[in-house]
Amino acid sequence: MGGISGLIYSSLPVLVFVPVSSFFGLKWAIGAALGVAALILVWRLIRRETLQPAVSGFFAVGVSALIAYLVGESKGYFLLGIWSSLLYAAVFTLSVVIRRPIVGYAWGWVNGRDRDWRGIRRAVFAFDVATCIWALVFGARFLVQNRLYDEDQTGLLGVARIAMGWPLTAVAALATYLAIRAAQRALHAAEQAEAKPAEVQAD
Repeated sequence: MGGISGLIYSSLPVLVFVPVSSFFGLKWAIGAALGVAALILVWRLIRRETLQPAVSGFFAVGVSALIAYLVGESKGYFLLGIWSSLLYAAVFTLSVVIRRPIVGYAWGWVNGRDRDWRGIRRAVFAFDVATCIWALVFGARFLVQNRLYDEDQTGLLGVARIAMGWPLTAVAALATYLAIRAAQRALHAAEQAEAKPAEVQAD
């Protein structure tokens, strides 16, 4: 996501798109959003920051702008985010249902751990909780923003995109952090329990 700066950068095109669309029309709004996204990309290149979030952000703005142009309405700019939220909600929920919580696999990949955590019930439960919270966040974004889309509330869509971005992401991130801490404690306890019989045999 690019951290806090990534959240800020991702909001700027929306902050520009909505008012420009209201005062000058769709084409000007598309140009303004793309211009801001391009400036952000150049700025991050100058600062030698990680390129992946910058390129992904520019690509997302480009796709959103294209959809808005094809739809012929400003609210079309938000379609990519709306349906992406539904997709993420479904994937995160499914991962819990099949006992393969995405948060657990992401943690294992980042930390170079294998799947030993899947044998620790408390660790799996912690990762399930964190994954469910992310599913709720994405689900809430879809329900609220899809309703505003159906009601042609473009201005409120922009507000909802930002309001449901930073705050909900912060809540989910905190829950993920706490879940990881709980899972790590469970793994540490399990490793200690396995080490004790080996120490007894060595004695």
